[in-house]
Amino acid sequence: MAALNDEQTMLRDMARDWSNEQSPVAAFRRMRDAAPAEGFDAAAWAEMAQMGWAGIIIPEAQGGSEFGWLSLGLVLEELGRNLAATPLAASAAAAGAIILGGSEAQKSEWLPKLASGELVATLAIDEGPHHRPDTVETRASDGRLSGVKAFVPEGDGAGLFVVAASDGLYLVAGDAPGVTPAQRRMVDSRSHADVTFADAQAEKLDDGGDGLLDKVLDRARAATAAEMLGMAVQAFETTNDYLKTRVQFGQPLSSFQALQHRMAIMFTEIELMRSSVEGALEAIDAGRSDIDQAASLAKATACDTLNLVSREMIQLHGGIGMTDEHDAGFYLKRARVLENQWGNASFHRERFARLNGY
Repeated sequence: MAALNDEQTMLRDMARDWSNEQSPVAAFRRMRDAAPAEGFDAAAWAEMAQMGWAGIIIPEAQGGSEFGWLSLGLVLEELGRNLAATPLAASAAAAGAIILGGSEAQKSEWLPKLASGELVATLAIDEGPHHRPDTVETRASDGRLSGVKAFVPEGDGAGLFVVAASDGLYLVAGDAPGVTPAQRRMVDSRSHADVTFADAQAEKLDDGGDGLLDKVLDRARAATAAEMLGMAVQAFETTNDYLKTRVQFGQPLSSFQALQHRMAIMFTEIELMRSSVEGALEAIDAGRSDIDQAASLAKATACDTLNLVSREMIQLHGGIGMTDEHDAGFYLKRARVLENQWGNASFHRERFARLNGY
C-alpha cells in the first residue's frame, strides 16, 4: 500500500465520505433510469469540480492543484466503489495529453476549463471492437481531420476530443463542424459513443518524437485500473457482509470452509491488485522510466482480479445476485466494459512481455 501524505489522506477520506453520502449506488441507479443525454449527473459532476477533483493533475498555473496521479487514483477508487457515473477519469486522461504534448497556447486555452469542470474532455483512440492503438486509419491534413472512432468513453457529453490519427494526437472541439457523435448503448449504462470526424478542424499535439500516444494511454490505463480497484474492494466487502448474515442449514454461509477459501483468494488478489495499481500511479508521478511496464502490469492485474471478484459476487449471492433489484449486476457489467477499455489482460500481458524483450 502506498504511503500517503496528510493531504492525500484527507483527499481520500473526503472522496469516500462524499461518495457514500452523495453518490451511493442508488444514485447510479437513478441516473441509469433517467438516462441523461450526457451519460452522467451534471449536478454531481459540478460538485466534484467545485471540490477541485477535476484539476487534481493539472498544474496550478492552469487552475489545478497538481496533486498528481496517485491522488487522482485515490479519488477514482472511492468513486469506483459506488459506481459513480462521472467523466473524471476520461477528462483527466485528456488533460494528461495536453500537459504532455500541448503548446503553451493550447494549455492556456483548455486546461483551465478542464480544471474547473466547465469542460469535459476524452480520448478518441480506437476504431473497432479491439484496442489496437498501432493500427489507426484516421487521417489529418492541413489542420483537418477525418475518421471514425468507436466506443469513445464520455463521448456523448465531451466538449473536447483528443484524437489519435496516423501521425499523432490532435485536439478537436466537440462543437466543431464535422464532429458527429452517435450514442452507443453498452451494458454498463454509461456514456459511450461512436464519433465521426469529417474534415473537422484540429490542432496537433507535439509528440516530441518519443511516443506521446503510449504515454497518454498509460496514464488512462492507470486511472481506469484505479476505478477498477474501488469496484473490486466494494464488491468483495458487499459479498463478505452477505456471507456473514445469510443463514443456510442453520449456519451463516461464512462458516463454510469452502466459501472461506474463495473469499481468502479474492482478498489476496485484491491486495496484489492494489500494489500494482498504486505502483503505476506512483511511477507516473515520479517520472520513472518503467511507466509503460507498470501501467500494463496494473491494467492486466486489474482486469483479472475484477473479473474474478465480480463473478464471485454474483455466484455467492445466489439467485438475488441475478436480479436487477440487487447491485451485483451493476458491478459485473461495468467490470466487463472497463476490462476491455485501453486493452484487456491478454493485450497487456503480451505488451509487458514485449517490453521486457520476450
